[in-house]
Amino acid sequence: MATMSGDLLTTGQAARLLGSSRQQVVNLCERGELPFVKVGKHRRIERTDVESLLRPRPELTRDQLKSLWLHQAVAGRLVTDPDEVLGKARQNLDRLLRQHRETMTEVWLKRWQDTIDEGIGAVLRMLTSEDPEAVELRQNSPFAGVLSQSQRKKVLDSFIRSGWERAA
Repeated sequence: MATMSGDLLTTGQAARLLGSSRQQVVNLCERGELPFVKVGKHRRIERTDVESLLRPRPELTRDQLKSLWLHQAVAGRLVTDPDEVLGKARQNLDRLLRQHRETMTEVWLKRWQDTIDEGIGAVLRMLTSEDPEAVELRQNSPFAGVLSQSQRKKVLDSFIRSGWERAA
């Protein structure tokens, strides 16, 4: 759930704006894709959050797409060995936070720290989402070393074979 400040909508009102069902809006809320607050037993959603879903997302650059592919592979490792992957990320975060004190990088690294503290689901969303925050976070990733060099090469070769390299 989120802290709200603006014009609050019911799930039905949000559904009408989105041209979807009320249940689809509830599902977006439950998956964490649409922030909401509870008023009694009812969800309320900020109008600006609903309107942001209506705006097209900018296309990812070739480098952002490569990063997404690599982080999707990290997500695969995360679901099969969460202790190892999160342990490596925490080690990297400790080292990187010491190196980047009082910089913008520190802000993003602390956001990764918060995301890891939220749990595996939150980390998976950041690793695989095309949301602007996730794209930015992946530019300051603490997951270096999670993929072996051969795994990393396979992902990048697959990226190129898929046509992404030519399309960009």
